[in-house]
Amino acid sequence: MIKETVLILDLGSQYTQLIAKTTRRLGVYSEIVPYNICLDEIKKIAPRALILSGSPYSVYQQDAPYPDKGILSLGIPILGICYGMQLLAHWFDGTVVRSSKKEYGNAVIEVDVASPLFEGVEVSERVWMSHGDSLAKLPEGFEVIARSENSPYAAVHHKTHPFYAIQFHPEVTHSINGSKILDNFLKKISGFKGDWTATSFINSSVAELQQTIGDEKVLLALSGGVDSSVTAALLDKTIGNRLVAVFVNNGLLRKGEAAEVEEIFSDHWHLKLITVNAKELFYERLNGISDPEEKRKIIGRTFIEVFEKEATKHQEIKYLAQGTLYPDVIESVSFKGPSAT
Repeated sequence: MIKETVLILDLGSQYTQLIAKTTRRLGVYSEIVPYNICLDEIKKIAPRALILSGSPYSVYQQDAPYPDKGILSLGIPILGICYGMQLLAHWFDGTVVRSSKKEYGNAVIEVDVASPLFEGVEVSERVWMSHGDSLAKLPEGFEVIARSENSPYAAVHHKTHPFYAIQFHPEVTHSINGSKILDNFLKKISGFKGDWTATSFINSSVAELQQTIGDEKVLLALSGGVDSSVTAALLDKTIGNRLVAVFVNNGLLRKGEAAEVEEIFSDHWHLKLITVNAKELFYERLNGISDPEEKRKIIGRTFIEVFEKEATKHQEIKYLAQGTLYPDVIESVSFKGPSAT
């Protein structure tokens, strides 16, 4: 199991994925979770630090995303980014207002390099701002560690708790030393070793899968896409020929792709691959349909129907495997529920 995790609470920012991508590049494993994850679930994950993402909302909006305030009592470092900063300030009775001058784009901040958050960066740093609200009154217990011409509280930290908050977005490349600032939060403030790699993730995943699966078999729906292909590779490394993969050919792939999937996974990987040719069924159900969303739903329902029919032939298999990419998670369950289609 991964022991060192930074948990990113998704409050709706368009940049949330970049936060996760950057932390992993810095050698720290991260997970993105919805902002309304319950406190007990967070405790179960036992992260070493939390990051609060940005958001298109204002902290004063009626339906603004609010995490469980109990996260302040976990005793771990917290970094609030943009809306995350405003949320922390609001919780500590600071004042957040609609800015008279909104800030979108490049900005220069003057930083307190004595702060561990800004260790190793320039006194004047170019960063990326994207906010319509800003902090107007510093909450009690906090002090300023960076300011800009438009943001007198561009970065703040709590004097006694490891809570840091920044108005800019360090996760985007426009913030020149943004990665360094995140690295400081993760390693100097939160104590991460920074030794996580994709290889270590593979090894820990294989060990966890072996413990879970034991001597049982696993059934996998294999499309040839990144999600199911990576899952197939991990399971092949874990249980070998006890993996049974089902490839449903819906006739909607790129030219020659169905044959390529069979060649790669059957001839090269030597998986137990079952191909179900369901092209005609898909064509029949899609005939005359022009609405994209209706097509998507028909394809999804038909795939499940075909796969379930094949699955009933394998009653001896105990486990079903599924791989899901972060983009699919966002499409299915965004930070406030199912995304708009």
